[in-house]
Amino acid sequence: MAEPRVFALVPAAGMGKRMGADINKQYLLLDGMPIIARTLQVFQESDLIDGIILVTPLQEIPFCRREIVERFDLTKVLAIVPGGAERQHSVFNGLRELMHHAADDDIVMIHDGVRPFIDNRILHQLRETACCHGAALVAVPVKDTIKTVHDGMVIGTPERSTLWQAQTPQAFRFGLILQSHSAADQDHFLGTDDCSLVERAGGTIGIVTGSYRNIKITTPEDIQLAENFLSQSRL
Repeated sequence: MAEPRVFALVPAAGMGKRMGADINKQYLLLDGMPIIARTLQVFQESDLIDGIILVTPLQEIPFCRREIVERFDLTKVLAIVPGGAERQHSVFNGLRELMHHAADDDIVMIHDGVRPFIDNRILHQLRETACCHGAALVAVPVKDTIKTVHDGMVIGTPERSTLWQAQTPQAFRFGLILQSHSAADQDHFLGTDDCSLVERAGGTIGIVTGSYRNIKITTPEDIQLAENFLSQSRL
């Protein structure tokens, strides 16, 4: 039986208001290179990835094609599609485009456009876990005690050993995640991440231990941390 192909779907349609910059956060430079270009480069260079679907705001598609995809020779990008009102809608738009390229048993890895520090080793582990369970999540154990709060008051302390911090990529059999997104769209249900839609549909999700370096760059402090990671990698 042939190995399933693996596709990356990268939503990068957010406005990044917490960054306080004049341009969307995915285009901010990280050591001279736009964050989104660094993220896409990981998938471009991976021996695992057969194609990439990129999701950006509609008005930014020409800029993104010219200044990101073409400028950095990202030849695995199959299409750039417009985003939606929420991240979930953007991912669904990308999945509908992927219908032209992927079979139900292929794997799609959905990854935040502003997480440039995912590595190829984790991608391989994620593929294997998704093939086994149908869905897989990169996550790390939480480091801090977590409190449940209601109306400004602590009402509980969950057992920390059972708590994991979800990251991306999140990987799925294409048919499963398309069906899960379609059902959520039909029911006007908005989940917290893509795995939550599979959970809602009764699916099982395997865990791949990620890295605390796999940060999502959303604030100026995150930029400083990311630059430190790059400096360390050059030593």
